[in-house]
Amino acid sequence: MQRETLDVDILIVGGGPAGLSAALRLAQFQKRTGGEPLSIAVLEKAREAGAHMLSGAVLDPRTLRELVPDFKDRGAPLAAEVHEDRIYLLTRNGKLRFPITPPPFKNHGNYIISLNKFAKWLSELVEAEGVDIFSGFAGTDVLYDGDRVIGVRTGDRGIDKHGQKRENFEAGVDIHAKVTIFADGVRGNLTKELLRKFALGAGCEPASFAIGIKELWEIPAGRVAPGTVMHTMGYPLRPEEFGGGFIYAMPEGRVAVGFVSGLDYEDPMFDPHNAFQHFKLHPFVKGLLEGGQMIRYGAKALPEGGWNTIPKTYLDGALIVGDAAGFMNSMRLKGIHLAMKTGMLAGEAAFEAVRAGDVSAARLQRYERLVNDSFVRRELYPVRNVHQAFGHGMIAGALYAGLAMATSGWWFERMKGKAAQDRIDTFAEYYTRRGRAIPTEPTGTIKPDRVLTFDKLTNVHFSGTRHDEDQPVHLLVHTEVCTSICGDEYGYPCQRFCPANVYEMMLNEPAGKRLQINASNCVHCKTCDIMDPYQVITWVPPEGGGGPQYDGM
Repeated sequence: MQRETLDVDILIVGGGPAGLSAALRLAQFQKRTGGEPLSIAVLEKAREAGAHMLSGAVLDPRTLRELVPDFKDRGAPLAAEVHEDRIYLLTRNGKLRFPITPPPFKNHGNYIISLNKFAKWLSELVEAEGVDIFSGFAGTDVLYDGDRVIGVRTGDRGIDKHGQKRENFEAGVDIHAKVTIFADGVRGNLTKELLRKFALGAGCEPASFAIGIKELWEIPAGRVAPGTVMHTMGYPLRPEEFGGGFIYAMPEGRVAVGFVSGLDYEDPMFDPHNAFQHFKLHPFVKGLLEGGQMIRYGAKALPEGGWNTIPKTYLDGALIVGDAAGFMNSMRLKGIHLAMKTGMLAGEAAFEAVRAGDVSAARLQRYERLVNDSFVRRELYPVRNVHQAFGHGMIAGALYAGLAMATSGWWFERMKGKAAQDRIDTFAEYYTRRGRAIPTEPTGTIKPDRVLTFDKLTNVHFSGTRHDEDQPVHLLVHTEVCTSICGDEYGYPCQRFCPANVYEMMLNEPAGKRLQINASNCVHCKTCDIMDPYQVITWVPPEGGGGPQYDGM
């Protein structure tokens, strides 16, 4: 097939905080050093900048202050400066407020933001510097010359659900670059390909993830002061499960309420979305939300493994940054400032390599050295084992986290972890060994009232998700385990770990069992790609522009 080609000096795949910070840093270096200008491009799969961006979010501004010193004068969309932190241990019907706030949860000087609005603002700064942002174009394949990365191919457009070309067919474009910076987010499809092809994670601990589910609410004015940040632990999770809730108060009666569940749980019947509904029904949370209205919904996986899970981030012609590489502090529940910083450092290393005419891995290793010499390592290294410690239960994890804070983690170099698909048990392993009957649905399944609690389909409606229905399914299931052994072994867990009702097992059809994939519901959280116990689900980008529309999230 004949394809158009586009040649640039540096290509950035992903228009989130990491990718946009890389682009802005490159533009700044260009101004500072002069010389022949470099051509820089950003590839973003969403139909507009920021549309797929979702986070809690509380922003540590240290990187923003470095990248854009006059960020307030330039209109950075900061919803509220944090003035109060609260941490609660929830029981089924009560709460206990921590008398002191542990240092990782102190947010004074930080800002509650909408990551969607923040990414839009960053994109405007980037475009003002003359950098091209190609929105609505998904990177589907990495291009190679031998073992050197030479760019990315964008997805074909106008293919129907049967794989046939429609009248409006357009072949994807091959974008060639001297250096490609991969900022394609948590479980990015292109970074995943690089990790597999070059074994970049060899010698690292298995990557660990969580899923964050969030709703944006409008509640009666005056109920909670803007700038209030609340985190919870305990109920509705059991001691064996990792996670907790958050409530962030913004002006005009808006609050972000969400729940994070570690994707390393053992119970195959666990449902993160159902846990979130239980969280909202707790008397404390219910009291905050009653009389209000939910206006937005979203879900996203989080890379929570820590420093020891970060793979090799440089290779011939390429660098990996932000969530794609796992740069997140699960102890603080923050990663935006780390994504921005790693993007900036990758921009610096790429700029120098292209100007020197040497884009080999040996030259681009400077990026790793810059990261190690920055606050990124100083922040992540002391808490490198915290998520793995919670794999031994909430009490053990909390004790270890406290010791890590007190000692900077110097006394234990590496704690072994397990990948998500290796943590989840079969029915026989989880229920039989406990002498319990296998349930037919998750314990305490909520019947939604669509006022405070919602079913997954209703929530998806509030995510603004849109896909062209007449296109190939972008969730690839590679074997027939779904209809053969999965029911007996795990009870079709994809129906539970997916927060968007994408997967449905049709059990009573004349032809027998059938997995129905409602791909148009997909909010691009990547949970299925991570959590499937057989690792037979692969998420690939749909036609460019499809997906959620996280306005204000």
